[in-house]
Amino acid sequence: MADSVAWQLSGDYFENCSCSVVCPCLVSAAAPLTARPTEGFCNVPLIFHIDRGRYGEVELDGLNVLVILHAPGVMADGDWSQATYIDERASDAQTDALTAIFTGAAGGPMAAFTPLISRNLGVTKVPISFAITGKTRSADIPNILHMSVEPLPTMHPSGEMWVNLGHPVSADRMAMAVGAPGNTFNDQGMHWDNSGRNGLYAPIRWSNVS
Repeated sequence: MADSVAWQLSGDYFENCSCSVVCPCLVSAAAPLTARPTEGFCNVPLIFHIDRGRYGEVELDGLNVLVILHAPGVMADGDWSQATYIDERASDAQTDALTAIFTGAAGGPMAAFTPLISRNLGVTKVPISFAITGKTRSADIPNILHMSVEPLPTMHPSGEMWVNLGHPVSADRMAMAVGAPGNTFNDQGMHWDNSGRNGLYAPIRWSNVS
């Protein structure tokens, strides 16, 4: 089984959901994921770059992954859809490893979403570019995704607001961000524009070994 293979990875991630700043799914007076999304639904791409990683004997260094999630209502109510996009540079073995990790089949942080997902829209291999320029994170998939985020304005001298939201991707350290103009996703019959909407970014360090 996939979750019996020891794996670990470290790198960087960002997301840009369809909620206004600040996303009530994560920050509100209600329990996490129980508040109504500002648009009544949540469309969120999560984009990952792996600096170093290994799944059993398979190296994952330098590869990128996109996961898109659609929740039709309150996120805790489930009925989510998920699609996964794997870096076209990945070998067959790397593709299998990344699919196991990022669908949650191999345990680890993404497994927290598994009980909420009703529709798996499959895995597609595509060219994915990922860049960090200063405090801006950006990614592109030709004809599918153009996405970037930058920190929310703050009076803190660091220029960033770091919080511990408990988000499964990075529970203890997440930067509050906002999506840039022109942030779009077009695939799977879905057409999203998350420009100016809530964003997050963080370094990640994952493992299925406690």
